[in-house]
Amino acid sequence: MSDTGGLAELLVLAGLAAYMQTLTGFAFGLIMMGGIGLTGLMPLPDAAVLVGCMVLVNAAQVLVRGWRDIAWRSFRPVIVASIVGLAAGYVMLDAMVSASIDWLKLALGIVIIISSIQLAMQPAPLKTHSSAGSFVFFGAAAGLMGGLFSTAGPPLVYHFYRQPLSAASIRETLVAIFAVNAVVRLAMVAAAGDMPHSGFWWGLLCVPVVMAITLAAKRWPPPLSALSIRRVAFGLLLLSGLSLAAPAFVKIMGDFAI
Repeated sequence: MSDTGGLAELLVLAGLAAYMQTLTGFAFGLIMMGGIGLTGLMPLPDAAVLVGCMVLVNAAQVLVRGWRDIAWRSFRPVIVASIVGLAAGYVMLDAMVSASIDWLKLALGIVIIISSIQLAMQPAPLKTHSSAGSFVFFGAAAGLMGGLFSTAGPPLVYHFYRQPLSAASIRETLVAIFAVNAVVRLAMVAAAGDMPHSGFWWGLLCVPVVMAITLAAKRWPPPLSALSIRRVAFGLLLLSGLSLAAPAFVKIMGDFAI
């Protein structure tokens, strides 16, 4: 991504992702990864690093005041399981990249499609707090997705929003989990020597764009209901997931037929 046009596209994509994330509390990484996968603005492993960097920026903005609302009882089992899942996902990423980029696109497309369907659903709230084992399970699933694509959100968003916790507690706990996962994943990238290509660093210009769009979306939300906004996000994610997965699947099947 060395040309000006590619950088402009990336900044627009980051702004769209930040806007939808602010309005729905979900989908930043999925929109970024899906958009980059479709446009080829940078390699998907580099895109995952960029998403991780922006997750840390967002976490710093949120937790500087909100860290007191973290639900530590839920946070601890999720973190332990998610780090294990993160390591497994990162190993899987390396294997997919080595085998074929089409396998990576297929996996990302399937993740985005499933996540879009989840976004369209309204999880039924629980009357009592779930067991530690359930948080371990969802934490491991989130870690696996985080290791692959820096998109740990969907399993945890679904599980946490069913808990009898305040909205602030859920939000701060999720942000804290995503921040820790981002730090661990970036450390894995550095330790493995898988640092991004030189053109990646221009992508960090997305950081001020994300910060500005986040503030704007909070101050001037669109005149749409929460349900309408979720439907728009669902449509964006579903289309991008299908556009990624279908061609990759056809190509993989064609390779098997040869």
